Amino acid sequence: MRMHNPAHPGSVLREYLGAMSVTDTARHLGVTRAALSRILNGSAAGISAAMALKLSDALGTSPDLWIGMQAQYDLWRASQRHQKRVTPFRAGAGYPRLGKTLPTSRGKTRDRVVR
Repeated sequence: MRMHNPAHPGSVLREYLGAMSVTDTARHLGVTRAALSRILNGSAAGISAAMALKLSDALGTSPDLWIGMQAQYDLWRASQRHQKRVTPFRAGAGYPRLGKTLPTSRGKTRDRVVR
């Protein structure tokens, strides 16, 4: 279920850090102060997979926590900007057959579900 106006993960991270300075935290994580500041201030920078791993190691959290928060935030923001609705695919007329079996990269097959 999508959250209404979720917090940017940077603001949650700021709470986790408490009184620890941005400079000390950046040094501890092995990132620049500017990169950490962009995350904490909620600007264009978000939590990458690499940063999620660093935060999970440093704070004793799960990397999924940070990636999940970032995904929720990004999805909510995109839904706020999304105006044009896309019509669903229909079987036939050049569209792929529903339930078609596709090969995987290891030579096995899997069912494809198109909605």
